[in-house]
Amino acid sequence: MNRSDMTSLYKTAFILSLITIFYNIIEGVVSAYFGYTDETLALFGFGIDSFIEVISGIGIAHMIIRFKKNDFNKENNFEKTALKITGTSFYLLTAGLTVTVIYNVLTQHKPETTFWGIVISLLSITTMYFLMKAKLSVGTKLQSQPIISDAGCTKVCLYMSVILLASSVIFQFTGISFVDSIGAAGLAFYSFKEGRECFEKAEGGECSCSCGGSCH
Repeated sequence: MNRSDMTSLYKTAFILSLITIFYNIIEGVVSAYFGYTDETLALFGFGIDSFIEVISGIGIAHMIIRFKKNDFNKENNFEKTALKITGTSFYLLTAGLTVTVIYNVLTQHKPETTFWGIVISLLSITTMYFLMKAKLSVGTKLQSQPIISDAGCTKVCLYMSVILLASSVIFQFTGISFVDSIGAAGLAFYSFKEGRECFEKAEGGECSCSCGGSCH
């Protein structure tokens, strides 16, 4: 890959990270607000989890800024740090999902309405799908494990959006309050697995160089 192409791809990755950060801040605030006012625990938890995606986005943006300052000469420590930030985001997501599931089961709390959960989840599905595909494409072309892992974090958020949509629709028609608990528990396991893989890649030095080899 020539230098011009690599610079262009990193610029795209940086723009995607900024979209991730600002979109999830807005989504998090809106979801947490309506989740609180409508007493919708799933939507409130979804809003809090949006801020975790922000952490991963910040990690990638920081890595790219460091690359730029070093004239796009990759240093292993930059990618390791980004992987650890994304891994930590996955662990925080796991903890948030687990607490949400336990609280749902114990309280059997019923929200007043799930209308906003349906609206927000539909918007989130569209946005997260676009971000996931774009990040995966850029990360694959750059052979960058941190960007690919960040795409994985976005994929988990996409799955969460689908679960939020399903649980909101089902509650709207059946009144069953804990339909998302089983799915959320599965996501917590998947999120933990992804986080562990991020740390394993960071500790094992499996970050890719622009030449296509591995850094050790």
